[in-house]
Amino acid sequence: MQEGLGFLVNLSVSLVLALVLGLAAQRFRLSPIIGYLLAGIALGPCTPGFVADPKMAHDFAEVGVILIMFGVGIHLNFKDLLAVRRIVIPGCISQVLVASVLGTIVAISLGMDGGASIVLGISVSIASTVVVIHILTDNDLLDTSQGHIAIGWLILQDIFTVFILVALPGIASFYGQSGGSGEAVITKLAWAMAKFAGLTILVVIIGRKAIPWLLNFVARTRSRELFILTILSLALAIATISAALFDVSMALGAFLAGIFVGQTEVSHQAAADALPMRDAFAVLFFVSVGMLFDPKAIIEQPLLLSGLLAIIMVVNPLTAFLVIWFLRYSVRTAITVALSLGQIGEFSFLLANEAMGLEIISAKGHSLLVACALIAIAVNPPLFGTITQIEQWLRRKKHIWRILSHRSRYKEKWLLSSRLDQKPTTKYRAIIVGYGPVGQTASRILKDFDIPLLIIDLNVDTIRNLTESGQAAIYGDASQREILITAGVQKADYLLVTIPDILTRTAVIVTARELNPEIHVFTRARYLKERVWLEEMGATNICIEEAETAIGCAIQILREVGADDNQIQKEIQEIRAALGTHNQNERYIAAP
Repeated sequence: MQEGLGFLVNLSVSLVLALVLGLAAQRFRLSPIIGYLLAGIALGPCTPGFVADPKMAHDFAEVGVILIMFGVGIHLNFKDLLAVRRIVIPGCISQVLVASVLGTIVAISLGMDGGASIVLGISVSIASTVVVIHILTDNDLLDTSQGHIAIGWLILQDIFTVFILVALPGIASFYGQSGGSGEAVITKLAWAMAKFAGLTILVVIIGRKAIPWLLNFVARTRSRELFILTILSLALAIATISAALFDVSMALGAFLAGIFVGQTEVSHQAAADALPMRDAFAVLFFVSVGMLFDPKAIIEQPLLLSGLLAIIMVVNPLTAFLVIWFLRYSVRTAITVALSLGQIGEFSFLLANEAMGLEIISAKGHSLLVACALIAIAVNPPLFGTITQIEQWLRRKKHIWRILSHRSRYKEKWLLSSRLDQKPTTKYRAIIVGYGPVGQTASRILKDFDIPLLIIDLNVDTIRNLTESGQAAIYGDASQREILITAGVQKADYLLVTIPDILTRTAVIVTARELNPEIHVFTRARYLKERVWLEEMGATNICIEEAETAIGCAIQILREVGADDNQIQKEIQEIRAALGTHNQNERYIAAP
């Protein structure tokens, strides 16, 4: 092999194998992360065939960590965290604390030393941001209240990870090979905190003036190449300075750089340009993690593997569920957020990698985390898809359901509108579930035709504003039988289900049909493939966003080329026939 080709061979083989196995994982509806980890295992020294250069893989991983943390800093949105702070702060703290303590106890009881046990305990308490966002997006939950809570939860876990990275040197001085007294540990930890504070002050000074000025200056050149180069240079330079001058993790420096870039006027473009680089090197990061996997760790420590998996897939979700339930949120919200947290990923590996560099954790402990991640990430998405079935099973257990739903019902009942309380026998001909843009439009139309209506929504402030304006409204989860009964669905003529989540839509429609078989159900659907399912569940009229987008684009194109109303109507009918929505009777008239 020619001199210098080693780099290209390692890079090419790593990326190609990651691509092949990532596609295979996606084909089986699994996270591509599983494919990347398997690619690393295949390229590692513990499997036959080509073995990649571990030093080169480590260098790739360093760049991957820098860009991952830089991206986290850019996207860190404290407003999102503050919006759900009342549930996320107690929930996340409780979940991380319980999992960390149990993980540490399990690891110590099964023969791991104290430092490695602490790292393992913390690592199994942190969910993967990549996997959670994937799951929420695939299930149309990212923009719902459940999605906002889950994302806020992850933001707080990310912040917690940063503090643990700062504390790792102190843990290393106590549990590392050199050992250390309690006083020395406190001194080293204080010194690490001081250096991190110094770095933060430096980045703040630079970040408030220099970074915005530099990015704006480069942006005015209108050169995308220079802008991308600036973003990459900032991330790598600040990360390198952090390690060279302040002796702290490169990941911390990149995180701070990302925070200040995220506050600039050009933050959205910076995030968009950094994303492809981050994703490419993140793949190499996961490959390098897989290369460290040693199958012997599973054979030698099956009980520890089982214990860690139990914490990841049972303790984490169960703790989150109980906290959310205790705070009087709906059972569905508790199940949704809880199941989303039942896996680990990039931040667990980041902590483990840093701990290995400080000689806190061994390669066997790292291998156990890789095995846990592979299993949990594979199981979590299909398990998340059973939310409706889990809720229905709980409903059939009447005693359990009475206990679980009591707290959320208490919260829902005090928010019944005064109008509804004064006229409990009023017949509301229409009930709208969800008061987003679609629900607001439907409400306005129904009011124009003097049709009495009631609105159900899970946003407390929205319900309060509606009731104060005189509109009948109820706070609650419309998939719960009691909420629909309170709303008077038995006597209603129309039910409009406007919420984006298909699982909740289905539960609402099925429950409403049971209470009123004659009700006319209007609902939305994002994709054409949802139509048959929703019709089987009892939907009468379905507005399919995918089809309406196609029709809307066609109308605009036809208007632009000068087609008349008859031609437009003909084309629309042909589009509906091709998409299988020709049974809908809407007519679209071109504007003059």
